[in-house]
Amino acid sequence: MKDITGQLTALERKILPFLVKQDFEASELAGKAGVQEVEVLRASQWLQNKGLAVIEREEEEIVVLDRNGKEYLEKGLPEKRFLKAISKGSLALSQILKKGISKEEVNICIGILRRKNAVIVVKEKELIFTITEQGKKALKEKTLEEKILEKKYPLKEKELKPEEKHAVSELLKRKNILRKETKKTFTLKATDKAKKSKGLKEELSQDYEERLTRDMLKTGSWKGKNFRSYDVKSHVPKIYPGRKHFVTEAIEYIKKIWLELGFEEMTGNEVQSAFWNMDALFVPQDHPAREMQDTFYLEGKAKLPKKYLEKVKAAHETGGDTGSKGWQYKFSEEISSQVMLRTHTTVLSALTLSNLKKEDLPKKFFTVGKAYRNEALDWKHLFEFHQVEGIVVDMDGSLAKLKGYLKEFFLKMGYTDVRIRPAYFPYTEPSVEVEAYNPKKNQWVELAGAGIFRPEVTKPLLGFECPVLAWGMGMERIITAYYEIKDLREIYKNDLEQLRKAKLFIKR
Repeated sequence: MKDITGQLTALERKILPFLVKQDFEASELAGKAGVQEVEVLRASQWLQNKGLAVIEREEEEIVVLDRNGKEYLEKGLPEKRFLKAISKGSLALSQILKKGISKEEVNICIGILRRKNAVIVVKEKELIFTITEQGKKALKEKTLEEKILEKKYPLKEKELKPEEKHAVSELLKRKNILRKETKKTFTLKATDKAKKSKGLKEELSQDYEERLTRDMLKTGSWKGKNFRSYDVKSHVPKIYPGRKHFVTEAIEYIKKIWLELGFEEMTGNEVQSAFWNMDALFVPQDHPAREMQDTFYLEGKAKLPKKYLEKVKAAHETGGDTGSKGWQYKFSEEISSQVMLRTHTTVLSALTLSNLKKEDLPKKFFTVGKAYRNEALDWKHLFEFHQVEGIVVDMDGSLAKLKGYLKEFFLKMGYTDVRIRPAYFPYTEPSVEVEAYNPKKNQWVELAGAGIFRPEVTKPLLGFECPVLAWGMGMERIITAYYEIKDLREIYKNDLEQLRKAKLFIKR
């Protein structure tokens, strides 16, 4: 027991002697101990963590007097004042409004008094009100509603008579007369462990220092003093400081990986022309991905770049000077000028290549940006998602180097190994699908598409042939394993609990 009492704060020492003698409500104990109620509750929680006290919480609904109720308690209920105004003779509505009764109150009074048969209403140029015998009688008597207003508040509904409950119910329907609140009562009790402890009183009477100060160390006055020990097992509330959305944190982490590997970031518009989004990447104009069900098209037409249009057009129709036969169809500038939300961030790779010169090489670029696909939303598909894109423009580029870059990236993302297998993409040859090994699931997971850009892509844009290593991957699919998310839709559901508990990306 001495080990526990040595951990007690000054507040705990102040209230525990009272609890050992009897049970208290928090507010009552605050008065006895001469501290604030919030301090009593805080200290009681600490004592409960140490097994010395128990907090019993009870909630009950109470009725309190609201601002209009306080006003009516002094001036009288509007319906009573209304009757008083017409007690000496009939009055028009405009005259009653001059008696200090608001229009809103008059409207309420009319309904109440007509139900009680206390007034007669005649419509001439305006409404004329006359008091009835029933109304005169009601004016002399104190109504149940008035008696309710005069009661001592707060009221506990369970203590009211049936007719009083009905009156309270009626007043609650009216504006700002009465208001319901939930009253929380905390009853504090000492445990048997505290009550049966021998020598507790003597132990609590000892003085303990709360902290070791600089002056104590300088003067040596700390010697011979008792210092309160820390209770490292005590339950403390979790603190959730302000932070960025975990997707934003992931994007920043991914960007940092590529920057540390010597890559430059590519940026560009999310609205692009079909020329840059599809044609420049040698995607045929009759490819299924261009259909409305796969692409979000926008109104208007884009201006086509004359510098590259003829070269890209030739690559599609005959292969141009790339050594290819192309797609063997008539290229449509009408299709090429369509405007769309970019379907991949590879469009930025095409734009970047068009601005490079031979003397700039070698160069490495990346981007993490949004892409849009007109797809049905399900557990593994989103219509708006982030893509991680990269290109390496290097005369000595190879598949081995491509795998090396991707292996380094996925290693930093928590995947232990990378393997590639043959695949097909319109704008790369060879093309590969990238699988990374997930040690938690003990399996290979397909995460990216990659390859070397075809000459039909690079030569029209660069003006010369050069190996361009390229890859693209859905960022959301990469980070789900780290956050233990099985459904892509959960990433953007904005669940507060999920956002609070999401892990930070830790650099590997």
